[in-house]
Amino acid sequence: MAERIEQRLEDRIPELEQLERVGLFTHKEIRAVLRKASALEYKIQRRALRKEDFINYIQYEVNLLELIKKRRARIGYSFKKDEIEHSILHRVHSLFNRATGKWKDDVQLWLSHVAFCKQWNAKHQLSKVFSTMLAIHSNKPALWIMAAKWEMETRLSSESARHLFLRALRFHPECPKLYQEYFRMELMHAEKQRKEKKEFEQAKMDLGEFNYSEDILNGEMARIVYREASQKIKGVEFQLAVLSIAKLFDFTQDLQKEILESLQARFADDPLTWDYMARRELELGSLQPTENSTKQKKVSEMAQREERCCAVFDEAVGAVPTEDMWKCYITFCLERYNRKTNSEELKQKRLERTLSVFSKAHESNLLSEALYKQWLQLLLDSSLSEKAVEVAEAATRHFRQSVETWQMRLQVLIQLKRDDVTQCFEEAIKHVKSKGTLPLWTLWVEWSEGTNSKEDTEALYQRSLHATTPAESVTMKEMYLDWTYRSSGYKKVKRLFTSLCENRPFSLDFFRKMIQIEKEQESCKMLHLREYYERALREFGSTNTDLWLDYIKEELSHPQGKPENCGSIHWRAMKMLQGDLVEDFVSKYTLLQTGHL
Repeated sequence: MAERIEQRLEDRIPELEQLERVGLFTHKEIRAVLRKASALEYKIQRRALRKEDFINYIQYEVNLLELIKKRRARIGYSFKKDEIEHSILHRVHSLFNRATGKWKDDVQLWLSHVAFCKQWNAKHQLSKVFSTMLAIHSNKPALWIMAAKWEMETRLSSESARHLFLRALRFHPECPKLYQEYFRMELMHAEKQRKEKKEFEQAKMDLGEFNYSEDILNGEMARIVYREASQKIKGVEFQLAVLSIAKLFDFTQDLQKEILESLQARFADDPLTWDYMARRELELGSLQPTENSTKQKKVSEMAQREERCCAVFDEAVGAVPTEDMWKCYITFCLERYNRKTNSEELKQKRLERTLSVFSKAHESNLLSEALYKQWLQLLLDSSLSEKAVEVAEAATRHFRQSVETWQMRLQVLIQLKRDDVTQCFEEAIKHVKSKGTLPLWTLWVEWSEGTNSKEDTEALYQRSLHATTPAESVTMKEMYLDWTYRSSGYKKVKRLFTSLCENRPFSLDFFRKMIQIEKEQESCKMLHLREYYERALREFGSTNTDLWLDYIKEELSHPQGKPENCGSIHWRAMKMLQGDLVEDFVSKYTLLQTGHL
């Protein structure tokens, strides 16, 4: 192994001598490079190879290349690149080849090699990397697309890109993304040939030796790809994707027409088809010249376009009366409403249209829970509070068992300071199952704290403890404790704590809150703190190291504390803690003893 490493280091000597001779590196720096290279070489020649060692070596060589590049720029020296950079590049490629050969499944390693080749313009090497990578990772369409795009955009080889796409489709015959990118590539190829032909014609050159097929110039290859894909890929999303790609090229009107006709014929009942057809009315209007139009005229034209869109949507919800179709319609209306405009008239018209569509969807019983929430928000933002109350009530009629919907209605009533908040809370609790009602109870008690008397709020807290599930009651206990301390003081909260401790479960925060309350008192008693810590440790002593450490700290720092108790607390902790927590506790306890915690 040593002989091999010595040979590799000797192979470096010519490039290092050149670096010193031309003044890019000093003799001291050359020696440092040799030492570092020797250490890195030994790491990658071991029996048990590690990926990190190869990555570190590659990173070092890349950093060296970047440093050489900067120093060349600084002193203005651009010669001897074959003797210096070429040697380092060759070594980096060899390292990448060894690493990817050893860890073939690591895609990120392959992509790093690809990125390195692109950065240093190693086209020949990159072609080999893609070839090897695709032979191993043929199951990843994204890699095929990356390779084909590089062939098309960097090497300007449409034929190689087409060959790669065809190979990829043999492995992934039903991959929409592959077909989309293949379709795009063929249109780019056609556009490139059209530009070439136009430039030759402008230069009045003889086109005899160049064979420009009219079919290819008009995107016939892309049409073939589309037709082939349409037979294998079902779904309106693919049709819309290829249509959006075709629209990027100005010579594809016939192709766009074919895709559109196929879309309407095969997916007439799909909401996305109608959504596209409706939104298309906006684009059709924008194709007309509006350079000399006044602001008022532009507003008028925009309003007319939106009306045409809505006419298509109205037809759509009649033909396809589904929740998804109404969602598309409402989403469009909200998008238009949220667009900035200086015209108050247009803004008001958009608002009225949006509210009207919401109402129609509601009347058809095809409005989703999420859309009811958006409708409510829009009404509140528009100061239509009475209508908001009506809509909130209608939403809870449709979604009686939804906690979120009741929560939404209650928030509206609270925000508007209505008198029937309590009645609505009672109704909500009656309809919703006990499991999952925690958000309603927290909202109710928070509202009651600021509105009702202490007695009413306390009765509500007591009721919530029995009405919620054991797991949810934990949160209510914490809130109850906090509110009692804020409203009635220390003595009352101490009695409440003792009372609540009779019924499990508890949370750690419940005990920590009581400990904090005790520590806030002027006459903070260690006797009480011990009681709270002992109660907490009975529940969480086997799973929480910090609780034991806090108890020990309290004994050490409190004026009434007994440092001699720390030994027994430590012994109990070692007995109670489970698994790796013992080691964690010992580490932290050691830090505490040395004053580092």
